[in-house]
Amino acid sequence: MKTIFKTALFCLPFLLIINCGRQANTKNETTVIEDSLAVPDTGYTGIRRYFSGNNQLTYEETLKNSVRNGLLKTYYPNGDVRQTFWYENGLREDSGKWYHPEGQIFRSTPFIQDTIHGTQVQYFRNGRIRAKLGFEKGLRTFFFEEYMPNGQLVRNYPDVVVKTSDNYNSNGTYNISLELSNSSKDVVFFRGDFSKGVFDTTAVTTIRTVDGVGNLTLRKSSTQTKPYIEILAEILTGHGNKYLLVKQIDLLYNDLN
Repeated sequence: MKTIFKTALFCLPFLLIINCGRQANTKNETTVIEDSLAVPDTGYTGIRRYFSGNNQLTYEETLKNSVRNGLLKTYYPNGDVRQTFWYENGLREDSGKWYHPEGQIFRSTPFIQDTIHGTQVQYFRNGRIRAKLGFEKGLRTFFFEEYMPNGQLVRNYPDVVVKTSDNYNSNGTYNISLELSNSSKDVVFFRGDFSKGVFDTTAVTTIRTVDGVGNLTLRKSSTQTKPYIEILAEILTGHGNKYLLVKQIDLLYNDLN
């Protein structure tokens, strides 16, 4: 009995120090540590669980020397798992998973060194595949599939309608108008070179789009250019994903910028 009492007195201040330190940084959270081992020289190792102000578990993380290593979970207010991630040396690896409130998996996203890489898969509540989206080193590729709840592949995506106005001889301009074939306004247009097979927002130019209509004005220059341009339409689908459509527009002149 004396041994147990001494152990409790020894552990109590240590736990208080850990909890107080956490409360100083998070206003409405408390921290409970279980199955833990402190390594004084290199940091904390073990599982930390974080609770909201009303004592609801919000998330838990596995640490090794104060760096995330192992499973991280977040929770819905009712206590069901919301997300899971696997960490190695502080970086997300393997697949991050998101769950519906009822417990069925909603989305699985592949990670390599904290970057999305591979095929993200989304699911309906009935367990069937809802969508597949391709990623390469954090950037969207043009691999894209969506499915109906019965498993049928979605195919009826709109095309881009291109209209041009040639004023090259009068004022040196060439105007291009863009819109979707179904007249949807849920679209953004970009100009760029998409030959690398990925959508890199830092390497493209946004085309001014108002009410679903994009307008681009090219001007005569002293520099020889390609006799075409590439545009990309980022289209919001009925599933809530962004469908990427690339279209090449041939030009009548090779000196337009």
